Amino acid sequence: MKETVTTIHIYHTNDVHSHFENWPQIKRFLQQQKRIAKEAGEAVFLLDIGDHIDRSHPFTEGTQGKGNIDLLNDAGYDAATIGNNEGITMSKRELESLYEDATFDVIVCNIKELNGEQPYWAQPYRIRETAEGVRVGLIGATAPYYEFYRKLGWEVLEPRGQIMEIARAIRPEVDVLVCLSHLGINEDRLLAAACPELDIILGGHTHHLLPTGEWSADTLIAASGKFGQHIGHIQVDIDRLTNQVVHMEAEVFSTQTMERTDTDVKEINSYFTAGEKALHVPVFYNPSPLTQRLTDDSPLSSLFGRALLAYTHADCALFNAGIFLGSLEEGWVTKGNLHSLLPHPINPCIVQLDGAELVEVYEQSLDPKWTELEIRGLGFRGTFMGSMIHEHLFRNQAGQLFAGNRLVIPGETYALATLDMFTFGYFFPLLKDAPKDYIMPELIRDVLGWYGKKYFNE
Repeated sequence: MKETVTTIHIYHTNDVHSHFENWPQIKRFLQQQKRIAKEAGEAVFLLDIGDHIDRSHPFTEGTQGKGNIDLLNDAGYDAATIGNNEGITMSKRELESLYEDATFDVIVCNIKELNGEQPYWAQPYRIRETAEGVRVGLIGATAPYYEFYRKLGWEVLEPRGQIMEIARAIRPEVDVLVCLSHLGINEDRLLAAACPELDIILGGHTHHLLPTGEWSADTLIAASGKFGQHIGHIQVDIDRLTNQVVHMEAEVFSTQTMERTDTDVKEINSYFTAGEKALHVPVFYNPSPLTQRLTDDSPLSSLFGRALLAYTHADCALFNAGIFLGSLEEGWVTKGNLHSLLPHPINPCIVQLDGAELVEVYEQSLDPKWTELEIRGLGFRGTFMGSMIHEHLFRNQAGQLFAGNRLVIPGETYALATLDMFTFGYFFPLLKDAPKDYIMPELIRDVLGWYGKKYFNE
């Protein structure tokens, strides 16, 4: 029986988020495993499941993500799908050019042009054939942030239906069918139950780690966590006489236990150096130091608040002091300075609120819990939330709330400028369903740079 079995190895990463501290080990391991498998006459596929980039790293920011693509090329990846960091933290033009030099397939079935056409830089699926004649189908999909994608000029489709339609169409043409799913573990489980045509679902987005995979009937779900801390591996054994899968098993390898050399450290440092060099571009001249505080207003928060209002033309603004990861010294402020100060891939947002709603949000923002609240995700790249900062939003001595020079009255509508992460329902539930307009592709550091240049240098 063994003589009739051929083996395919699938190595996969997801949600690296530009954590390059593990990249030299990942590249070395993957290249070693590829060499070993090929010497044994076994096929190998290297796949990335999205969010390889993260604009919080200067190398990614300085190269507009193309440095990440070079790393995937160099490691020998065969295919990748996109995550939300590729899809919605970059402008349409940046995403269109991101994969220009990719030597791997970009596979995503649920991102379209507004006219419904497939983007030229990606394909919905790909069928690859091994030397043994085994046909492997790859389908890719990403999390559908509908409003964000539409704002950037893309149409994003509900992924499960798209995947199922393609899977059913190409299943007769393939022997093994794999989904590259940047959708999250809950959606992966629903997809596995709804689409038995899939043999394997490689997951990401929710940073889940499945050390030995998870079975849903005959579908194997796998994921390798986050930040390049693990590399996933699936061995697929196929009967060459029937081209039927006879065995599959999943495992992960920890990069923390892999050797790290002095050369690796130099390589990791070189990414920072290259990024910082690319970002050493002056934006505006700052005439005096602008300090920040985690627990109160500061000269820096005041400048940012004014910038937010000037850019959005809102009545008032609300944001947290913890977004500033430092201060601004006197002198020229570069793109690198702004990136270090505000590394978050966070967009401004204008929310329309009734006066009674604005009062409720204001009262919630006064809760002292915010100051030392630790937060993760939602685009935030700091540690502590910090105090809530109010710009043009205040109570007078009589206790009346004002938004700019307007008394806040129930029944009247007010425009609140804030951060997109406050509109997802985790901190201020009322903002989740309120009418809103996301400002894209500008990130909050772009707004501060725009205002600094306008306010200080004109």
